[in-house]
Amino acid sequence: MAFTAKDVAELRKQTGCGMMDCKNALTASGGDFEAAVKFLREKGMAATAKKADRIAAEGLVDVMTIGSTTAIVEVNSETDFVAKNAIFKEFVQDVLKTIIANKPQDVEALLASKFVAGEGTVADALAEKIYKIGEKLSIRRFNIVEGTVSTYIHGLGATGVIVSFETDVADKDGFAECAKNVALQTAAMEVKYLDKESVPASVIAEEEAILIKQMKEDPKMANKPDNILANIVKGRLGKFYENNCLTEQAYVKDDSMTVSKYVQSVAKELGGSIKITGYVRYDKGEGIQKREEDFAAEIEKMVKG
Repeated sequence: MAFTAKDVAELRKQTGCGMMDCKNALTASGGDFEAAVKFLREKGMAATAKKADRIAAEGLVDVMTIGSTTAIVEVNSETDFVAKNAIFKEFVQDVLKTIIANKPQDVEALLASKFVAGEGTVADALAEKIYKIGEKLSIRRFNIVEGTVSTYIHGLGATGVIVSFETDVADKDGFAECAKNVALQTAAMEVKYLDKESVPASVIAEEEAILIKQMKEDPKMANKPDNILANIVKGRLGKFYENNCLTEQAYVKDDSMTVSKYVQSVAKELGGSIKITGYVRYDKGEGIQKREEDFAAEIEKMVKG
């Protein structure tokens, strides 16, 4: 079956693959358009397998809200150049739309979901993008939050935040600004827990044991009675909460009050209640071991052939 330049152009338009890739696909499939699309998808799968052992620690974090549902996702690439690519950004947006539409339980379920911007699954679309972009790409994680939230993306996708609230003043002037300020705080000041109640008892016990050991090894503290040491530990735990709990942190725009006190003050002004009920914070590439590049060795290798 013969094909024309118009067929090549149409295949490129539908798949987004390069002109020569589309021509080769039509040649390999004898001009059968559907077979050529399948050929390109299979190439994408092969590209995915070939790049599986590469490290993808770049990419971006993005957030989207549709109705009362908000989703956050981290999609990784090998280089930060890809993160700035319009095709990659559009793919991440479509992944978010798919997450909100399907509400999958985990990444495996997401990959098996029907992709909102194509005929196949998210896994199919991911394989096509890997083939098209030429780098390893991976959907690392996502989270879905229902209800009243504020979101923030920092540094072109370096950090993404969702903060959720319970409130009866969401429709009043002033709430949106307050919620946004809390989201900004969450992005700017890394924390481990929402509030004191969220800290596991085992963590507190370990922290207390460390503080007591430190004081007993301090000559100035070693002979103090246990009840005195206990009071000192209690005071120092306050610092631990300040450093590790969002609601106990000093509010960045007015460090004379905590985030909790700031929210309470806004609630009082608006004549209602506002409570921070949770947060999600993703840092791009967090915890991924990046490959260390030895440029001197690379250059020497190139020189020596």
